[in-house]
Amino acid sequence: MKLFGILLLFVMAVPAVQAQDGNWKKLAEKSVAFKSETDKVNLTGNERTANWIRIKCVQGTVQIKEVTIKMEGGESKTFNPATGLLTKGMATVPFQVPGKKDEKVKSIEMKYDSKGTMVTNKRAKVEVQGKLDKD
Repeated sequence: MKLFGILLLFVMAVPAVQAQDGNWKKLAEKSVAFKSETDKVNLTGNERTANWIRIKCVQGTVQIKEVTIKMEGGESKTFNPATGLLTKGMATVPFQVPGKKDEKVKSIEMKYDSKGTMVTNKRAKVEVQGKLDKD
């Protein structure tokens, strides 16, 4: 029974490890306000096909509470990141995109809380990054 549990854990961890390496493409950038908020980022252009999405902090400190990925076909999925507090250079664990393999991402909704104040800190900035698995 222990062997089965270890094997199951390994099988579940492999896709996440594969998603962390490789080349990530910037799909969008967002400046976040100094308060709790929900922002919607609409993706446009050709850079919307991805199997994995992550949020990377490029300036300031932000706590990501929830990420919802919405696809063009209408399907959506909500994630609660385990590592929600991000500082410059940090990224969330990659989220596997719902929907069909070649379907495009329509938008990303983020619930967040920017840490700091207007007086002492710059506004936090985050990038929405995507990665397409190689076949």
